[in-house]
Amino acid sequence: MVFTAAIGRSITFGLALLLAAVLVPAGLSAPAYAQEKVERKSLLKLLFGKDEAQTQQAAPRARKSRSRPVRSSRPSNRAGNRKAAPAQPAAPKVEKLVNARKVLVVGDFLAGGLAEGLEKSFDNSPGVVIVSRTKGSSGLVRDDHYNWPKALPDILAEVDPDIVIVQIGSNDSQQMRVAGTRLEVRSPPWLEEYGRRTEAMIAAVKKIDRPLLWVGVPSFNFTSMTADMVAFNGIFKNKVEQVNGEFIDIWDGFVDEDGKFVFTGSDINGQQVRLRGPDGINMTAAGRRKMAFYTEKTIRRLLGSAADPAVSSVGLDDASLPDLTFPTSPLETINPVRTAPVAMLDPELDGGDALLDQATERVNLTPTPRDRLVEQGLPPEAPAGRADDFRWPRTATN
Repeated sequence: MVFTAAIGRSITFGLALLLAAVLVPAGLSAPAYAQEKVERKSLLKLLFGKDEAQTQQAAPRARKSRSRPVRSSRPSNRAGNRKAAPAQPAAPKVEKLVNARKVLVVGDFLAGGLAEGLEKSFDNSPGVVIVSRTKGSSGLVRDDHYNWPKALPDILAEVDPDIVIVQIGSNDSQQMRVAGTRLEVRSPPWLEEYGRRTEAMIAAVKKIDRPLLWVGVPSFNFTSMTADMVAFNGIFKNKVEQVNGEFIDIWDGFVDEDGKFVFTGSDINGQQVRLRGPDGINMTAAGRRKMAFYTEKTIRRLLGSAADPAVSSVGLDDASLPDLTFPTSPLETINPVRTAPVAMLDPELDGGDALLDQATERVNLTPTPRDRLVEQGLPPEAPAGRADDFRWPRTATN
């Protein structure tokens, strides 16, 4: 009985072991099988390391981009915001004196630009006013369009100028009709008639006994036209200087070192700027100002204290500004009269009673830049825009 019971327990234990061997591997093999299962990778996972499921899960959590608000150009009044810089006040316009000296400018479209440049030059001079009586398409050839020798006397009587400036010739590179005959440009008859018409304009100015400044014409971006301008300048210079007028040559200011036409060159401050328009004929604002610069020096020499910006701050008013007396020829002011050299020991032996430094000088109503520098230690103001222009605050002109 005992043996039978032992055998029975052995058989029961064996069946239990057999059952465990069958059931346990079956339960443990499923997870191992699942872990060893090879999954197929998608294209996203191959490229970026993420599968479609991860991408779809991350999509809702993606940060939404926020558009930046457009800032208004108007300055904000809220505290803490940066305020816009206040606009610079416009420079007050200098009021011209009632009896200001009149500078009359006549001629073609270049003369019109010259007048604009001179207005800027004397904008701060209350004693000088620029009067423009120009005709853009006029000249000395087409007298059927506008006859300058005939019209100029009436203009002079109307304006009653103190100085007359003429610039003409830019439209004259064409045939001239004389007594029903067409004359070729710069042919001998053409040049003779052109000189006669130039003399007629000069005579009208000399009749009223006013200084005459004849401004030459510049080069142009056309070879034949430039050659004509050289011939015209020769006629103007010859005719004007015969009657003690002054010819102002601006040619070198609009050509390079080889004498060739240039679009870009130095302005009045030495900066490289565009001087001529795209057509190679018209002037830019800088070009017009440069033409005026050549003429301005002579005008200031003739007008003296009347051209000084401080003319109204030295006790002068509209009634007390003195009339100016011009010499018979503007060229006389270039060579001032000096006393003859005298001996240092006995000046009276050679007929003189004064040394050279005692020569009579022209008295100015206002101190000159030299007087202000030597006597008061005040240097002249730098032109607006130049490197040594330290005026502050900056304005539109500097």
